[in-house]
Amino acid sequence: MVMLHGRGGSAADMLALAKALPQTDVAFLAPQAPNHTWYPNRFIMPIASNEPWFSASMATIDALLAQIGAAGISDAHTLLLGFSQGACLALEYAARRPKRYAGVIGLSGALIEDGDQERVYSGSLAGTPVFIGCSDVDFHIPMARVYRSEKIFKTLQADITARLYPGMGHEINQDELTWVQHRVQSTIDTFLSASAKSTRPS
Repeated sequence: MVMLHGRGGSAADMLALAKALPQTDVAFLAPQAPNHTWYPNRFIMPIASNEPWFSASMATIDALLAQIGAAGISDAHTLLLGFSQGACLALEYAARRPKRYAGVIGLSGALIEDGDQERVYSGSLAGTPVFIGCSDVDFHIPMARVYRSEKIFKTLQADITARLYPGMGHEINQDELTWVQHRVQSTIDTFLSASAKSTRPS
């Protein structure tokens, strides 16, 4: 699991969250953004205003997935999770690099879209489970952006779950955590099953 922290947060924050998830047979990678920020402006600003930091952050994820792949773990057994700004980055990465992942989880986030135009995405996530959880009154994430992100992920053929929580703060709740726990455990089980089949004598 690649875990992306929020603006002002840290890799240590995400590794603390990982303690609430299944620990056996799973590795957690939490990169640290320079100055604790993946990109300087809000996610609803034109992408150009967040360059070159946005592209550098995407490249960080590229490098991590390459490292994971070199260790013999496919994208289909790799999860992307982010909180707040990290959630926006994780979701945007999956939409721009569509393929089958074990799961993509955005907690208090939405797709990073220009404020002046809608973006058109292409490709297929091939049934990847995608989860977006957010407050219906989140000051940072407009509810309309969550709905639009849900719609886009449907067009990308993701197995999308989007949940809005009445009156919640900019935080992670137990319902979201339970969803993540189940997805992590399911990924572990699938990976171990596939590994057992590949080593079984013919």
